[in-house]
Order: sequence, then C-alpha cells, then structure tokens
Amino acid sequence: MEKLLRTIEKFIPRKLYKFFQPAYHFLLAITGVIIYRNPSKQITVIGVTGTKGKSSTVEFINAILEANGNKTAILSTIRFKIGEKSRPNLYKMTIPGRFFTQKFLRDAVDAGCEYAIIEMTSEGARFYRQAGIHMDALIFTNLSPEHIESHGSFKKYKEAKLRLVRQLSRSKKPVRISIANIDNEHAPAFLIYDVEKNIGYSLKDVHILSETQTGSDIEYKGEKIHIPFAGKFMISNAIAALTLSNEFGIPLGNAKSGIEGLSIIRGRVERIEEGQDFSVIVDYAHTEDSHRKLYETFKDSRKITVIGSAGGGRDSWKRPVFGKIADEYCEEIIITNDDPYDEDPQKIIDEIASGVTQHKPHLILDRRKAIALAFSLAKKGDTVLIVGKGTDPYIMGPNGTKEKWDDATVAREELHRLIKNK
Repeated sequence: MEKLLRTIEKFIPRKLYKFFQPAYHFLLAITGVIIYRNPSKQITVIGVTGTKGKSSTVEFINAILEANGNKTAILSTIRFKIGEKSRPNLYKMTIPGRFFTQKFLRDAVDAGCEYAIIEMTSEGARFYRQAGIHMDALIFTNLSPEHIESHGSFKKYKEAKLRLVRQLSRSKKPVRISIANIDNEHAPAFLIYDVEKNIGYSLKDVHILSETQTGSDIEYKGEKIHIPFAGKFMISNAIAALTLSNEFGIPLGNAKSGIEGLSIIRGRVERIEEGQDFSVIVDYAHTEDSHRKLYETFKDSRKITVIGSAGGGRDSWKRPVFGKIADEYCEEIIITNDDPYDEDPQKIIDEIASGVTQHKPHLILDRRKAIALAFSLAKKGDTVLIVGKGTDPYIMGPNGTKEKWDDATVAREELHRLIKNK
C-alpha cells in the first residue's frame, strides 16, 4: 500500500493529493470502527500525547496496571503488546494507518484485556488514525516545536494535538479524565474541555530525595518510590502515571511496585552494559529541549555524544541547534547519519556541525563506525550518549529504501568488539 501511495503521489498534483489525503484516512478509520465493531467502547482506553515522554509514560502506566493485577494492551512507538504477547513496532510510525488501531483494540478486547494504553501523535491526529476511539483518559506530557515543516507551523502542530482533547470530550465513556503537565506552558489549553475531570500534575507534586545517573528517589503522597531511570524528565513521566493511577483508585503500594519493577524502557535512557568501564546510553532525544535535558542528566561525567536526531525533509532548523547544544555540554562530538530520506546525508551532517564552534567534531556518515569511534575515545568513568534513533528499526534512505538498524544492538556488538580486542 505504501508503494502504491508513493506511485499515485507522483502522478497527482501535490496540492490535490494533500487536500484529499485527510479525507481518505478519515474514511478508512471510520470503516475500521464498523468492521471491528467499535471495540474502544468495551475496554478502558488511555491516550498519551505530547512532544516528548509519551512512550516512557505509556510504559510506566502499563507497569502500574500490571502490578495491580490488570491485563493490558500497548500501542506505542516502541512496541505492540496484547496481554503477555509483545512485539517491536517496526513501522517507523507510532500508529500505522488503515484499520490497524481498530483491529488492535478488537484483538485486545477479545484477549480479555481491561486497559489499552495508546501513544497518540500529532501526525496520527492529522490523518485521523485515532478517529473513532472512545477514550477514558488522555495524558498530555509537554509541547515544544517539532514536525514544523510537516504541519506548516507550530500553531498547526499544537492544533493537531488539541484535536485529541476534543476527541476525549466527544467520548461516550461515563467519566472522562484529562491530565496535563502544568510545568509546561501549553498545559492550560489541554485542560479546558468539557470532561468530568481536568487534573494537572507537576514536579512540585513530589519531593525529590536523590538523583543519580542510574535513577532517582522521590516521595509521593508520603511513599518513597525509586524510579530506575535517570533524569527529571523521567520523574515527570512517572508522576503522570501516578496521577492517573490515583484517579483509577489503584493502591499506591501497587503503583510503587510497578514503577520500581520496571527495569528497562527500550531506547529511552537505555543503559547498555557489556562489561565496559564507561557508561553507554541510548536515547531517542530528538528535540532541542530533550537534548539539553539528557546532557544535563549526566553533568557529572565527561560526555561523548553520537548525534543524529535530524532526519531528512523535516525540521532542518534544528540541525545547527543540536550541534550548538552538544558543543556546550560534551567533550567529544561525533555527528553521523540518521534518516536522510531523500536529502543528502552529508549536507545534514554539515548543517549540524555548523553549530559547533568550540570543539572539532568528527563527521562520520557510517553510523556504526561513529558508534565504534565513540567507544574508542571513551575513558573510564565517561558517558557515551547515542542520541536520536532510540528503537527506530531502520535507517531510511532515498526513494523509500531502508536499512535494518537498532542502536542498542549495534552498541552491544561494538562493545564486544572493543573488549575482545583489548
């Protein structure tokens, strides 16, 4: 279907194609609702949206629900899960089009799942991939400039997100809950709709007892909880999940057990341990704010960064900004390929490098070689940050070509090679 659409797009004027594209997706979504018998009415549906933190928040919510004894389903950038069965999302999009979401919900209902946790994106909203889903709750994590070239402006990007809150307000569920991160300036726009509960959450809701490069300890409603991931952004994502679980009446002890038992979130501050004497972190950071916060999380160690995060055909304004931030925080900067699509990858790399003025960056097109170089430069106690792709399963090239890829797997392979050759 993807190849067919690319072929059709070549022969139809672009303005005409873009005009009819949303209607096409809306029709498919509603057809899916009919074919799969409106499954969202038979299961508790939790949506999670925002620029950053969606996948991590989904995993925190899932961990809490499972610790509470509930059977769950997940649809996210990282994976598709129904009950005990889980598989990686290899689509290079959070919510695939056509009938995927409605079939997923029907399968979840038929498997006896009580909750479906769905990561909801602006692109999905723009193309009506979430149309026809009756939500019980929607969590808004944050909003910052992203997908600007795709949407046309930040205002249009925000409007795509706000469609999801309006969708919640139209839901047929008896109690609809909107939960928003009030530490973000855009939160008020997500808390003004006609739903039964509008709830804000904040880092101020907890007392941060300690922060290290391996995790944090917080006090929430009198309970000490260990969050096994570094960074204040992970604390914020955990608070979102705790706020929701409180509204669902889940005992705090079960919520604590769920969060503390979550040992890994793939591609989100994922720690790679293969016996090396330096830290290796794989993270999906792809915005100016997320780059900065990631580097600040590891402020107590010498940092080597492998930067991608700037795919072809979109948000080119970010490229020198990423270089500038790395220049501010990191001792070694390696700029490499990410997803060039139909752009010249060397041009993208050069544009990132234009923001680096204090260091001499290494420019290496081959992403594997870039990661290997980072490890060869690392000294005991350093932190190597492999930034941009997270769990992305491919490096996307011109004309729809793609190369299988996984940052964590490649990192492990190169660490083995380094240790073996020592």
